[in-house]
Amino acid sequence: MINVTIVKVLEFIFYPLIAFVIGIILMGLFRKIMARIQRRYGPPLLQPLIDIIRFFSQRTVSHGKIFSFGVILALAGSLVVLLFIPFGKICPLCGSGDLLLILYLMLFTPISIALSGGEGANPNISIGVSRKLMLSLGYEVPFLMIILSVMSFYKTTSLVEIIKYQQNYHWAIFNFPLIIPGIAYILILPAMMGVRPFDVASAPQEIASGPVVEYGGKFLGLNHIEHAIHMFIGIALFIDLFLGGGPNIGLFLVEMFIIFFIAVFINAMFPRYRTDQAIKYLWRWPSILAFIGLVLVRIHVKF
Repeated sequence: MINVTIVKVLEFIFYPLIAFVIGIILMGLFRKIMARIQRRYGPPLLQPLIDIIRFFSQRTVSHGKIFSFGVILALAGSLVVLLFIPFGKICPLCGSGDLLLILYLMLFTPISIALSGGEGANPNISIGVSRKLMLSLGYEVPFLMIILSVMSFYKTTSLVEIIKYQQNYHWAIFNFPLIIPGIAYILILPAMMGVRPFDVASAPQEIASGPVVEYGGKFLGLNHIEHAIHMFIGIALFIDLFLGGGPNIGLFLVEMFIIFFIAVFINAMFPRYRTDQAIKYLWRWPSILAFIGLVLVRIHVKF
């Protein structure tokens, strides 16, 4: 009993650190690959970590308590979501929640950033926050139908049970009804990660990074940490839902990097959408596929 408690405590401590390190590596690879595609050398692989260390060494200016609280709440929301998502055999809160709770908690980050930006008094923040919330609404519609499809097929809301079933039989992505929601998830993954063509919320060339334009010092460092963990969550959740979760950390990482490279190449191929184009796209093809998948799953379960 004591050994189990110690293992759980270690998971609570080291799992966020592991997710942060992997997220930082993904962010560094993202910059490096994009630079090579554009025939540039690119920054070092650990440049995101160097940036975070530099941000924490700089002077921090706050616009008020809500401004500071929103930044911290956004990071806290991502950390709580992370603890519910299995990573190989690691999952500190596996027995305490389900997919519906994860779906609810994932809304904390955009709402917290909007809360923080409310005290920024910068027009670029208002534009960026409105774009981020609209984009969240855009991908939440197909995302909800994807989650409902998986839960309906396996007749459970437990992510752990879904992973166990896949490991005992075969991956969800290879099941005919679920392959359609799986494709829909891949189509919305760049929007969830906030990369091109769905980087409308930051858009440095248009609105000077939008919601984070007034961030500096420790606030910008915390935002980068949240972004690294959020990137990990988006990819890890797809692997758990459709690729069996990975029986071990090694295979999980291989699957994660394969999905990550797909997102990078999408980022390299397409220009940035306008906000209306992004919403129109998300509510068309991913939503149609997710809805068709949900209908087929319901028919499969019933008959």
